Amino acid sequence: MSRKCQNLCDPVLKSIHDALESYDEVHSKARIDINRQNSVAVRIRIIDPDFRGKDLVDRDSEIWDILSRLSEDVQSQITLLLLLTPQEAKKSFANVEFEHPLESQL
Repeated sequence: MSRKCQNLCDPVLKSIHDALESYDEVHSKARIDINRQNSVAVRIRIIDPDFRGKDLVDRDSEIWDILSRLSEDVQSQITLLLLLTPQEAKKSFANVEFEHPLESQL
């Protein structure tokens, strides 16, 4: 499993991590990163070659089908859901921000 999660002691990050296990089991080449930006914001990035040929709405629906099972409190903290193929990740400005985030003011 290729997964980076900043701090699994954080109950919100752990619940997201646990929910995405089902996706990871089916998509073994996916890279899933979960990071807390600040006390109220969580960013999720999934880089998966299986997204190739799927439009953004289909990708989003597939992942939110999983994330929608989480509590409203956890869902409300997800501020970025970045769903890219490896090729898209190389060109994505949002991916650059995910890799090198600006320091949060919160």
